[in-house]
Amino acid sequence: MPEPPRTLPLPAPGRRRRRARWIVRATAGVSLVLLAASGVGHAMVTGVNENISRVDAFKDMGKRPRAGSGDGMNFLVAGTDGRDRLSAAEKERYHLGGEPCHCTDTVMLVHLSAARDRASVISLPRDSFVEAPERKDDKTGRTVPAHPIKLNAAYAEGGPNLTVRTVEHMTGVHIDHYLEVDFTSFMKTVDAVGGVQVCSTRPLRDRYSGLDLPKGTSELNGGEALQYVRARHLDGGSDLGRMQRQQRFLVALLHKITDSGALVNPVTFKRITSTLLDSLRADAGFGTREMVALGQALRGFKPASSEFASVPVSDISYSVPSLGSTVKWDEERAEKLFAAVRADRPLAVHKKRKERATVVDVAPDEIRVQVENGTRTRGHAARADKALRATGFDTTGTPRNASAPADRTVISYDPRWNRSVRTLAAALPGAKLRAVPGQGPLLRVTLGPDHKGVHKVRAEVPAPDSGDVPAVTGDEEECR
Repeated sequence: MPEPPRTLPLPAPGRRRRRARWIVRATAGVSLVLLAASGVGHAMVTGVNENISRVDAFKDMGKRPRAGSGDGMNFLVAGTDGRDRLSAAEKERYHLGGEPCHCTDTVMLVHLSAARDRASVISLPRDSFVEAPERKDDKTGRTVPAHPIKLNAAYAEGGPNLTVRTVEHMTGVHIDHYLEVDFTSFMKTVDAVGGVQVCSTRPLRDRYSGLDLPKGTSELNGGEALQYVRARHLDGGSDLGRMQRQQRFLVALLHKITDSGALVNPVTFKRITSTLLDSLRADAGFGTREMVALGQALRGFKPASSEFASVPVSDISYSVPSLGSTVKWDEERAEKLFAAVRADRPLAVHKKRKERATVVDVAPDEIRVQVENGTRTRGHAARADKALRATGFDTTGTPRNASAPADRTVISYDPRWNRSVRTLAAALPGAKLRAVPGQGPLLRVTLGPDHKGVHKVRAEVPAPDSGDVPAVTGDEEECR
């Protein structure tokens, strides 16, 4: 018999209520329901539960991965292409023409730790090259053998059930609950909270999705938010950059919800959840008891307690006959990632006073740097070279003494590499910039007595050829 989804015991009564601030990178709607459970309680959530559409995502599952260590809980969260419920005007305004694909537009694996002090969210590229396991077709009763497929097509072929089967087969992670939200619910939920603020280090324009945002901070309504999280043609990172923007958006959305007091205002809560639940679907085991238990267990959860990652990939354009271009996972690194989930281990470094990395336009590993010592302090350049390399810069590894003493730290650069120098300047706050036409791509740092250390930086989107988005905590995804 298949193992039934696990449930959580309700916490003991009498604990002091505090407003929940936690980040579970599910989808906007799913996260909202769980957050609301912590602030409103059993009476309000009972009505919410009655409006959730149910789906049998675990029917006839047969052999499945074993549950992980302790009582950690795993959710598979799917965002589906539900444009058929939008008006013609909305489709035209937000570039949602064409027929819905009846597939998953977003797939995420969310792990809640056994201690309820950490939420790990792993984005799975929609075009991932995966193997759908053997199954029995519900309509014909025939056995369908295992076969290659894109991850987002598993939903079109076999619905939530095949999607869960495929993810479990590829990751070895036991899924406890399935949650699903479509385009319409996402847009209307964002509008119900009054819009969400996002930020970017550069203009974001994508003619396919219609996204057109300036550099800096922008306030998005529901339709604009959908364009932001769906855009796939903003950078060479394609789906990888898109997944990181989705993660950043969810941080912004959940902060808006918790800061606005929506969770403790019954009128606002009812308006938002009614909007959300118009198209939320969940497995039968995810009910009132689970929502309340999760919410109460997660009181006091902070953004720094959450962590976001994407499955490591080895090829972002892996050609497969009959499937076309797919995303191929790096099997060795992916296994390490999912092993950490199964063992209930953190994916990112969690510190009480963790230094927040500055988000930059150009990835530091694309920037070549030569470090020179303009002071009398021995080893000054060697330490700076090591620190810059540790934060990702491609240093020469051969620091040297400057030809003359320096009164302050100076970065010399060719004006053609003016975007790269901004990244290096962010890592060396206070450094003076000196344009040297014809210097070429190598950036030169001459350390002065004012140099105190290297500030951590990270790219806004992954490097196109790396396919790797390191795990970061939720507070690193906030606008600054």
